[in-house]
Amino acid sequence: MMVPLSLAIDYTSMAMMKMKISVPKSSPKWQQRRSPRAALVVARPVSQGPRDDPKYAIQVSEGPPSVASISKNRAQDLQAEARAMARAANASLYTPQLLALKYGSRPTKALRRAVQILTALGTFALQLLVDERSGKLNQNKRMRAAELRKVFISLGPTFVKVGQGLSTRPDICPPEYLEELSQLQDALPTFPDEEAFACIERELGLPLDSIYSSISPSPIAAASLGQVYKARLRYSGQVVAVKVQRPGIEEAIGLDFYLIRGVGNLINKYVDFITSDIVALIDEFARRVYQELNYVQEGQNARRFKKLYADKEDVLVPDIFWDYTSNKVLTMDWVDGIKLNEQEAMEKQGLKLLDLVNTGIQCSLRQLLEYGYFHADPHPGNLLATPEGKLAFLDFGMMSETPEEARYAIIGHIVHMVNRDYEAMARDYYALDFLAPDVDVSPIVPALRAFFDDALSSTVSELNFKTIVDGLGAVLYEYPFTVPAYYALILRSLTVLEGLALYADPNFKVLAASYPYFAKRLLTDQNPYLRDALIELLFKDGKFRWNRLENLLVQGRKDKDFASKDALQPVLKLLLGPDGEELRILVIKEAIRVTEAMVLGTTIDTYNSIPEPLRTLMFNGNVTGLFLMSETEKESMLELRSRVIRIWGLLRSSENFDPALLQPILQVLQEPAARSLGGRVVGGITQRFAARLLQQVLRLPTTVPATP
Repeated sequence: MMVPLSLAIDYTSMAMMKMKISVPKSSPKWQQRRSPRAALVVARPVSQGPRDDPKYAIQVSEGPPSVASISKNRAQDLQAEARAMARAANASLYTPQLLALKYGSRPTKALRRAVQILTALGTFALQLLVDERSGKLNQNKRMRAAELRKVFISLGPTFVKVGQGLSTRPDICPPEYLEELSQLQDALPTFPDEEAFACIERELGLPLDSIYSSISPSPIAAASLGQVYKARLRYSGQVVAVKVQRPGIEEAIGLDFYLIRGVGNLINKYVDFITSDIVALIDEFARRVYQELNYVQEGQNARRFKKLYADKEDVLVPDIFWDYTSNKVLTMDWVDGIKLNEQEAMEKQGLKLLDLVNTGIQCSLRQLLEYGYFHADPHPGNLLATPEGKLAFLDFGMMSETPEEARYAIIGHIVHMVNRDYEAMARDYYALDFLAPDVDVSPIVPALRAFFDDALSSTVSELNFKTIVDGLGAVLYEYPFTVPAYYALILRSLTVLEGLALYADPNFKVLAASYPYFAKRLLTDQNPYLRDALIELLFKDGKFRWNRLENLLVQGRKDKDFASKDALQPVLKLLLGPDGEELRILVIKEAIRVTEAMVLGTTIDTYNSIPEPLRTLMFNGNVTGLFLMSETEKESMLELRSRVIRIWGLLRSSENFDPALLQPILQVLQEPAARSLGGRVVGGITQRFAARLLQQVLRLPTTVPATP
């Protein structure tokens, strides 16, 4: 089924056009179209009158925009946004104290709603009690989870949102409930169109027919807080999506959150086995829902998201029409698109689901771990494929932010998982704000080891992300974790993307698709946390793991933004710094090994190129005897030499390879500390070869001296 979506046009791009074409009042309706001579056609008012004034002009420019025109249009857009903010000046904020004052003085209404809620949830709780007494609690868990989903739908919008929120909380709900509650999308019936149209007129202060030349007679989509219509703007003919808030929704959710918070207080006080602060969770969630009720805030979320992430040619973010946006009405671009879970329809249009999912994963990783501002509700209805093959993000009501410290801790957590360093993994939960600083992590380590040792029997890139989430969720559920909202939403986002990909490829792994991004960040990011994580990944037991570096480079080169000239620069900077002595010792040791492997490997190659009779005469048929090497040592050196050559080839074959990659090393060698480092390397190499030469002369099985 085709789902209409908008074609995003950045208002800064619109500002770059200027050509005036008058449109008489009697002219027939016109549509935006691309001109062979103009980059874009944009409608704007000739006068400063109201936006429903039919006297408009079209301005188009063939040349580059002037600074004045860009500034003027930018100023007009800011003025329109300011007017929208003024219309939303009375938007409510979540304040528990005000809700208590309001509904505490209306006990009859509160009691009636409380009875309705308690009857529905009490019946469900009684069923759980019967299951527990009969020993069928685990056996019926899936069935009860489905029943809870239906209970939430019957209780209305607030509980649909509560169910959606619980679906991201592995520290509160078992996996079966998480999966079932994640289906709470677009779960409510529509409300009367007459009420929606009256809301538009009331919010925008204009008659409906002066705003739109046409509007769909019924909603195209409905969700818990509002429903969406397709319309055509009268002043420009542009097709838009008009989102209208459900009537009485603020009153309904206000009363519900007042009652839910009261229950939360009782749970905090009397239920010992729940370690999370339930009232704090309710308050945080309620604040998010109230923010979703302010459509001007959602429009600003969309604009911020567009600025950060729509620079990629394969990502599309709809633009906002501020003059037709208020607290309860949101107007944005409309384009045609297909839901990502409608694979058959996508195939008919020649669209590849896996390509779009990979786009979503890469964009999500940037959201989560670079800027820290991310779309927190990427269900199939909010991610669509356009006919041009772009991935469109919709519905910016639920956004979240990742704290800066946590962004680096997440990458470090992946490194610790790869290294199976479960003690470090457990300590990561402090930085991730999962655990209070006074919580002892030692009991958690065995649980992590028990799960991940089994899960990591295959390589990490072959792991199913949902398996990791479910297993980690079981650990979180059993121990005193408090999962921050941002992390729960991250897990949900990536799980949804992997679930969509499984429609097309049952073997798809989101961690494998994410590897190039993680490798790029580890190799190039200057942040001390990631630099230390890279060193931890590359060095083990005093030895450099060349296979890990090669794998990081292979994966990192798959990322579009990878630059070989930036690879390993963080390590080089630490190497020369005042705190780099421990690393310098390791690097000196490895530099000696590599030099020896290169020289001896070249010697062996030279030996193999000598004709057999002469080879027998010179070396008595055994080059390894020249350096008293065993076959095992010879093979090890040749393998190291081959790997170093391959790694250098990976760097050189990068599209953006720059010989300047060596410049920092050359600069380093000119500094006093670097000359000392170089001298230590040369000294170590000299000792190494002197020892081998002495062994050869004396033909004694002496031990090669240890590297300094």
